[in-house]
Amino acid sequence: MSERSAGARPCVMGFEFYNKGYKLPTVSASPPLALRVARKSSEMEAFGRSFTTTLTTCRSPQSRRADCKRSSPKLLATRPIFAHGGGGYSSHSRRLKANVRMDAAVGGEEEEMRQAKEMAAARRRWEALIREQKVKALTPREAGYAIQLSSKALLDVRPSTEREKAWVRGSTWIPIFDVDNATDFGALSRKITNFVMGGWWSGSLTLSYDRDFISKVEEKFPKETDIIVVCQKGLRSLAACEQLYNAGFRNLFWVQGGLEAADEEDFAREGPQPFKLAGIGGISEFLGWTDQQRIVAAKEGWSYRLVFTGRLLGLVLLADALFLGAQKLGPFLQELRSH
Repeated sequence: MSERSAGARPCVMGFEFYNKGYKLPTVSASPPLALRVARKSSEMEAFGRSFTTTLTTCRSPQSRRADCKRSSPKLLATRPIFAHGGGGYSSHSRRLKANVRMDAAVGGEEEEMRQAKEMAAARRRWEALIREQKVKALTPREAGYAIQLSSKALLDVRPSTEREKAWVRGSTWIPIFDVDNATDFGALSRKITNFVMGGWWSGSLTLSYDRDFISKVEEKFPKETDIIVVCQKGLRSLAACEQLYNAGFRNLFWVQGGLEAADEEDFAREGPQPFKLAGIGGISEFLGWTDQQRIVAAKEGWSYRLVFTGRLLGLVLLADALFLGAQKLGPFLQELRSH
């Protein structure tokens, strides 16, 4: 089997949907193909949507156009356009507009199906990389031992928001995705969508693919270097491994499950947060309502839980105070106007 099969496209996955509980970031314009697949697949998994409904209910545009052609003569005969000179639209015209809208909806569904197929193809390629030992899989503990006992380098491909919370001492940081700081209309639109669709809760930010990722790695490491690639949950690092393998790196190791699956003793940690909590944020982190924090709470006991219980009570009291203040503000403003 050739190292890169004919027709296979480079794959860059920017979001981790390999395990449960992944965040909902969006992506900047014109990313590589598999990145667009990753965005859609992560959104589908996070909201529990299934492509089954799309596959079973979608009708082709050709069938709708055929229906329109069959119904058009009757409509023209019974309800002529502008029959009474009023300038209004006829039923036929409204039917045509409805057809246009329906065709547009079908186009969106077809795009989702296309991306679902590309996502499945990307997953098959990644599985083949591991199965054929082109990329060797390591548990976090095995990776920690390998770093201590050999000269293998650890490449951290996480975005800055996760890296600044916790990192492995001595690791090299080259993010394959990082926070999108663009301020153009398209970027602002994606950021608003990301916030509304769950970013406020999870704390996830809009990420953009670094097109210089491979060149930065090549500047840092010779291609014969043993490189252990890690991210927060294991999927972005696997996508990075595919990119690096296609670029000529042959001694690649992938940390299965990422740093979130690591115990504190597996790596020498630096940073203010445990590895398991580096990938969370937003209101869910503030209230302690994430799976990662529940695991920590089970170990730490009630002292850890009381902190978040106090935060929740504080939010409730703040909401009550704002509500009461709003009730009193109305009569106060009316009194001022009367004077």
